[in-house]
Amino acid sequence: MMQKPSNARGTRDFGPKEMVKRNYVFSIIKKHFERFGFQNIETPSIENLSTLMGKYGEEGDQLLFKILNSGDFLKEVSQNDIDLGYKTLSQKIVEKGLRYDLTVPFARFVSMNRSEIAFPFKRYQIQPVWRADRPQKGRYREFYQCDADIVGSDSLVNEAELVSLFQSIFSELNLNVQLLINSRKVLTGIVDVLGMIDKFSSFAIALDKLDKVGWDVVKNELSEQGFEIEKLNKLKGILEFEGSNDQKVANLKSFLADSEIGLAGLKEIEDVLSFSADQSNINFDVKLARGLSYYTGLIFEGKALDLAFGSIVGGGRYDNLTSSFGLPNMSGVGISFGIERIIDVMDTLELLPAVDSSACKVLFTYFDPEGQLKCLGLANSLRASGIACEVYPDIAKIKKSFEYADKKGIKFVAVIGSEEIKSGLISIKDMMSGSQEEFTLDQLSKYLS
Repeated sequence: MMQKPSNARGTRDFGPKEMVKRNYVFSIIKKHFERFGFQNIETPSIENLSTLMGKYGEEGDQLLFKILNSGDFLKEVSQNDIDLGYKTLSQKIVEKGLRYDLTVPFARFVSMNRSEIAFPFKRYQIQPVWRADRPQKGRYREFYQCDADIVGSDSLVNEAELVSLFQSIFSELNLNVQLLINSRKVLTGIVDVLGMIDKFSSFAIALDKLDKVGWDVVKNELSEQGFEIEKLNKLKGILEFEGSNDQKVANLKSFLADSEIGLAGLKEIEDVLSFSADQSNINFDVKLARGLSYYTGLIFEGKALDLAFGSIVGGGRYDNLTSSFGLPNMSGVGISFGIERIIDVMDTLELLPAVDSSACKVLFTYFDPEGQLKCLGLANSLRASGIACEVYPDIAKIKKSFEYADKKGIKFVAVIGSEEIKSGLISIKDMMSGSQEEFTLDQLSKYLS
């Protein structure tokens, strides 16, 4: 029995109509990346596992797709390795993995190419990444990221530029969004004031789930980590405080009065806000944590306001990422646009413009070998003028070529018969209106342009 074909869970095919939408969004993001001075690079899909492990926190490490060594991958494995469990076993049979994000491979790239790079280095990267996550709406195992990063500068101007980049991209996409900002330093200051600095990692992981699971679940997780009820009540008060960005900063200044690192984080937030001419869609949110462990300063998260869909943008400052690759003291900051979720949101809200699914302006069709030869010459002449067109490959009933053009979304069909060959005119049918006109080649070229 023949097996029914299917996609691997968490992956999708994209047909021509979907690719038109994707390429429309990709082109806008790429255009703005380049307008802000970012340069394009690409890195391999496969990285050494040693490059990836330990960069995303324990949960992130578990979501890495690992690639079995080729050949007899069990030849170095003993029964003792098996008995010790999957972590010991995987070290013997796995050396490589699929990249989890674009930031860690970028850090490796910078470290390896430091002598050829002009710092600060502004790069953008648009490539797929893979995560062994549980598939659900808006969450896939294979998806594209569109990243812009700046390394080699501590200046908060870089954060402000990324905020402006965020605003300019979504302004052109006509998507109503909000950028949440916070600082890992502020979060460190909070646990410092609460006397739980040694529990920062657990705190950040629990806080990152707050919007999904609610306060009661987060409170229970933190309670299990040793947070006493009095401290949890103080924390709840801080997290639930509402007001303008300035009011939130003022409220936290009082709470963090004895925390040097917390106040430093607040000062960074104030500076970035002051650099931003338009703060209407920027929201200082102390609940924002972001789960990746490599962030050290300001963090970002973008959300669509007209549809509850989770984050569509993420990013932040990282100070130590390249040090593990032998390049210390190289601070960086980046922002990542989740193209899959952005397109899903825009599709649901019907914000994607009606774009032709076919690049071809006209399809040439004919009745006989003479017409076939004539069509090939006419099509090449139009292509030389920069007009996309194609020739129907078979001598068949004209109805078939019309159906073909209709299915592909080609607007015009040129029918070349004996009369057209004699007169030198091209009969064009508009597939939308059904009207028909005759043109010379030059007239047609101008009309289609």
